[in-house]
Formats: sequence, structure tokens, C-alpha cells
Amino acid sequence: MLSKRIQSKGILARLLEKGIKIFLIKEFKKIGHLKIDLIASSIQIIKGEIEKINITAKDINYKDLLFDKVELESNGIKIDFDLKNKELNFKNDPKVNFKILISEKSLKTVLLSSNWNWIGNIISREILNNKRLEDLKIRDNQLLIKTTKDIISNNELDIINIKIDTGKVYLYNKKCNKTIKIPLEDKIYIENLSIENNLINIFANSSISF
Repeated sequence: MLSKRIQSKGILARLLEKGIKIFLIKEFKKIGHLKIDLIASSIQIIKGEIEKINITAKDINYKDLLFDKVELESNGIKIDFDLKNKELNFKNDPKVNFKILISEKSLKTVLLSSNWNWIGNIISREILNNKRLEDLKIRDNQLLIKTTKDIISNNELDIINIKIDTGKVYLYNKKCNKTIKIPLEDKIYIENLSIENNLINIFANSSISF
């Protein structure tokens, strides 16, 4: 059924898929195994409508934020497509449902990177009693953070639980009974977060502005 739909896909849908792919490749530092499936007839595209779009990508680097896999889905997108110049503009801010997979390695790299270590510093200050983050592991649905107070101190281990409340992500350190909310854009709503096979699975939605 899927192969039939792909074979019958019109030239305008194929052009749009190619245009979106070029746009994403330019926007990201790295993006691999990119797949775009756009569902819309040529008549819908001429009218400025896209029924649905699905995007799957792996090994993503966006401004030094690392994601192992991202799956996006959006419906009812309004577009302005200039066929002559092959230019695409979006006329609405569509709602996007997405799933993100983050591995232990990716999360550790981000928190220790020069661009994003400010998040690690906030975690250190708020729930780790100002101890420096040295290493991170994902085990048994928890984050295990190895910390040290100073150069001559021995490493300590803090067990951090992740929880979701009203669309936001919180980290909780039972040892010191402290909680911190992870800074996210207001328009991002986290529906669910789970850890399976040492991968963090995030299910969320957001409006996207173009």
C-alpha cells in the first residue's frame, strides 16, 4: 500500500520533499538517514495545503544539541509555493508532534560541551550542591551523575529521577531533596518521557514558527 502511494506521488509533492530536505540539511550541523514523506495531491499543493508530513532523521546535531533519532509529524499545513522559483513559505504555525531519542553518550556530550554546559552548571548549582558534573550514566530509569566538589575530592554519585508535570521536565535528587525544572521554550509541551534500553524517549508537541 505504501509503495503504491509513493509511486503515485505527484511531481509537486516530490519537489516539496526535496526542498524541505535541502532546507533541513542547511539548518543542521549534521543530519543523517533523513526521510521525508509528504502527503498531498497536486491540487492541494496548488491550493496551498499539505495534508500531512512525516520526517524521520538520525544522528542529528542542531547547534551542538545531539539527538540520536527524531520523528516528526504535522497535519494541516498551509503553504505558499512558488512553482516557478521553487520557493516555499509557510502561512501558518503548524502544530508538530515529535518523538526524540537521546542516548547516554549524546546527553553527556551536550551537558559537558562548551555551548551547553550552562545547563550542567544550573543542575550542579540547584540539585548537586555546587559539585562539578564529571560523568553521566543512564541506568534503571534513572540518571547516575558522577560529581566532585574539587580537584582533590573523591568522586560521588548522585541518583537523579526524571519526572513530567504539566508539560515540563523536572530532575529530582532524593539525596538532598531538591528539584529543578529543565529550561524549555514555553511552546514545547512534553507529553511523556521514558527510559528504555538506556535511551531517553521524549514524546512532545510544539507549534513551529517559520
